Amino acid sequence: MPHAVEFQGVTKRYGAVTALDAISLQIERGTLVTLLGPSGCGKTTVLRLIAGLEQPNQGRILIGGEDVTLRAASERNISMVFQSYALFPHMTVLENVCYGLRAGGVKKPRAIEMATDKLAQVGLAGYEGRLPSELSGGQQQRVAVARAIVLEPEVLLFDEPLSNLDAKLRRRVREEIRDLQQSLSLTALYVTHDQQEALAISDRILVMNMARIAQDGTPRRLYEQPASHFVADFIGDANIVPVEIVRLDGATAEVRLGPFLLTLPHHGAEPGPAELAIRPQALILAAGPADGKSLSGRIARAAYLGSHMEYWVSVAGEIDLFVVSPDVVSPLPPGAEVAMTLAPAGVAVIRRQ
Repeated sequence: MPHAVEFQGVTKRYGAVTALDAISLQIERGTLVTLLGPSGCGKTTVLRLIAGLEQPNQGRILIGGEDVTLRAASERNISMVFQSYALFPHMTVLENVCYGLRAGGVKKPRAIEMATDKLAQVGLAGYEGRLPSELSGGQQQRVAVARAIVLEPEVLLFDEPLSNLDAKLRRRVREEIRDLQQSLSLTALYVTHDQQEALAISDRILVMNMARIAQDGTPRRLYEQPASHFVADFIGDANIVPVEIVRLDGATAEVRLGPFLLTLPHHGAEPGPAELAIRPQALILAAGPADGKSLSGRIARAAYLGSHMEYWVSVAGEIDLFVVSPDVVSPLPPGAEVAMTLAPAGVAVIRRQ
């Protein structure tokens, strides 16, 4: 079965600026893939190329196995949920959802039936007669989703769909989008700059940087095994510290960090100086002096955040490590001497840049 979407060496330039540099990617049917990256990295350009709003300078774009590189937006079976929702303010909820169907030639009774069904699926049964101005931000978002999925698209595109919502509503609506995508087996491409959002809803994440894909993988793999300094630093928090790779053994490396001798995947790093990405939760603190199996440090700062403590630990007066601890019952005060050990997950070798 062909991929839902495939890019084959796609390049897009705007004058002298390269927005995408020879990108190749595949999106499987029924999956939610997120494009994640800083502003200007090219993620929205990917979305616009799939939608047919832009054409590449080089390469091919396939949707459902068909070459659509030169096809207009109206000739592609694609629906898009915009950042601003783009609802018609003078139309009711039902009329907004019916609009695309009616424009495509579906007769009014059938359009109403299909739109009513999709509104029920997104939890808006009974809201058909309301205007967008009478809805909350989350409800408007669901109307936009219903209007998109009623067309039964090959691929559903989301362009920063939650950026206009407050933090609590963002969490709830992103779970609603994920539930809908899974229950309807939709193929979705989701653009965001929010790392937590991407980790929470994605089957796969494509991390983009400077017009290229920096890393492609599952949320867990990207978080626990970043392949570069950029990915480690961009996704979540990470302590990036210098280490020495003593030797390689197949896909793993023997890595020296202070008193520790670790065996970790090397991700293409060579023997000699390298870097280690350590997630804040992977550092385990204990009060008191270090022994030969732990790293000595001193609490420089401590912050209570309700569900956990955050610490900045000074090591040898040179490195400050950021540590997150679930122990809020017995917090460590600033100035306390601590011994640090590493958890088995959340530690990864990255090639030194």
